[in-house]
Amino acid sequence: MTHHKETKNPLNIIVIVAALGYFVDIYDLILFGIVRTPSLNGLGITEPDLVTEYGLHLLSYQMIGMLTGGLLWGIMGDKKGRVSVLFGSIIMYSIANIANAFVQEISDYTSSSIINTYTVLRFIAGVGLAGELGAGITLVNETMTKEHRGYGTMIVVSFGVLGAVFANILGHFVTWQSSYIIGGVMGLVLLFLRIGVYESGMFKNLQVHSLERGNLMMLFNNRKRFLTYLSSIAVGVPIWYMIGILVVFSPEIAKMNGITGVNGGDAIMYFYLATCVGDFLSAYWSQQWKSRKKVLKLYLIITMVITPVYLYLMGNASVSIFYAVCGLLGFASGYWAVFVSTASEQFGTNIRATVTTTVPNMVRGSLAILTLLLAYFRDSLGLNMIDAMFAVGVITAAGAFLSLLGIKESYAKDLNYIET
Repeated sequence: MTHHKETKNPLNIIVIVAALGYFVDIYDLILFGIVRTPSLNGLGITEPDLVTEYGLHLLSYQMIGMLTGGLLWGIMGDKKGRVSVLFGSIIMYSIANIANAFVQEISDYTSSSIINTYTVLRFIAGVGLAGELGAGITLVNETMTKEHRGYGTMIVVSFGVLGAVFANILGHFVTWQSSYIIGGVMGLVLLFLRIGVYESGMFKNLQVHSLERGNLMMLFNNRKRFLTYLSSIAVGVPIWYMIGILVVFSPEIAKMNGITGVNGGDAIMYFYLATCVGDFLSAYWSQQWKSRKKVLKLYLIITMVITPVYLYLMGNASVSIFYAVCGLLGFASGYWAVFVSTASEQFGTNIRATVTTTVPNMVRGSLAILTLLLAYFRDSLGLNMIDAMFAVGVITAAGAFLSLLGIKESYAKDLNYIET
């Protein structure tokens, strides 16, 4: 059995495949937001209220799929290996995406309603999408030297985020069916690159021993581990608050501030372009300062400064200024790379893939709780939409700051150990 030595070079095959995989992953996550209305209109659902209602329904099933997939792939990653999850998840969402383009034909053939078929496919795509990032980051962290692995995750996440930009640009030029097919084909092309990808030596060493691997209960049966796990999730929640509430509802927020002509897709594009820069810098700084926690703190502070500006100080600003502030929000949310790495570095090899795969999906899934909170502040406490959004933001930021106490500094930590 050959063991590959840990590498210093961040442009190795594992980083490249993980980065391309994450590009396709983000492309698909954002794609549904972009093709939601045209695809439902194309399937004969044109009533605006129904489009909104079905859109939310499909999105929530994609999210439930991601939460399910996070658990499934995470446990598999620790039981069967990182590489098998990387490719299993890519195959799954690629096929679901291609099938999504033919949702009408599949429904006719199976004589089920179009919405039911669409729902099932979004769920399957969600399950598939959930595995890619965690498996990729775990592999990168375990195959690179402990001083250099931050550069590997920097490349994976900053390049991956550009998938959102690509999805938005493409959406202007091709039909919704073609967008889905392109996403699926990009995923399948990735499978040909898998030839050079090798399993992490740390995982291989584990296989020799008859140890418990990927046991989810290990995260709950030890108070300290459980708090570290919860803290790892809470740190990332502000990112999805900014993506899922502030930017997704950017046209509505702009209107409330007297700004007309804001396009949601463009707001998302500027947000993600700046996220790419933010992710690159956050990972770079965490390497230069030899600290993950300093970077997390810095980005949370930026978040707390930009959010009130975006919600309250934009009265009658021009559309370009509005997009610029969306960009600043994107920059502030650019600590995703450092946040996922830090979570991965908190735990031993026998449960690392479970953590690295479930944590980002729990953060994405937290959007459901944030939306409920938003509704509660607005409907039960009678706050207006802007104040309700701000209140939710304050809670997520406070939770993230508190959770920094529950996380250990993990820069250059040796990851070759197990949890007992």
